Amino acid sequence: MLSIVSRTSSGLILAGFLALGALPALAGSNHVSVAQWGRDNALATTQSGMRQRITITQQGRGNLSLNRQDGARNRVVVGQVGCSNIADTEQAGARNIVGVSQIGCRNDATVTQGGRRNAIGVIQTGSGNTANAVQHGTGNVVLIIQE
Repeated sequence: MLSIVSRTSSGLILAGFLALGALPALAGSNHVSVAQWGRDNALATTQSGMRQRITITQQGRGNLSLNRQDGARNRVVVGQVGCSNIADTEQAGARNIVGVSQIGCRNDATVTQGGRRNAIGVIQTGSGNTANAVQHGTGNVVLIIQE
């Protein structure tokens, strides 16, 4: 299932691709939910496997969210408010969770996770923060907070 709420020209482009069938069909019971307000916000999402969930909320201008998932029952939640923030997430495995929250401008979070039952949280407020997290294995937790 894919649901999109967009108030930007970028969102209209994405909706147009969906209407034309230019994006690959989502497998089984994978879910993507997107809400965007402002201008020039963009996203790209790829899922394979089953029961994956991605929720993206972007408000402001020039925010970018790139998300890739492979496996089963992985979750990604991205919330960006401000300008020119980038969230880049990649997950493989099962039952992994990523949460990225960025408030401000020019914050960058890159998260790569594989394995089972891992969690990564990134919270960035202010401007110009960079966070990189790589995690593999089972039952690991990372929390990054930057102000």
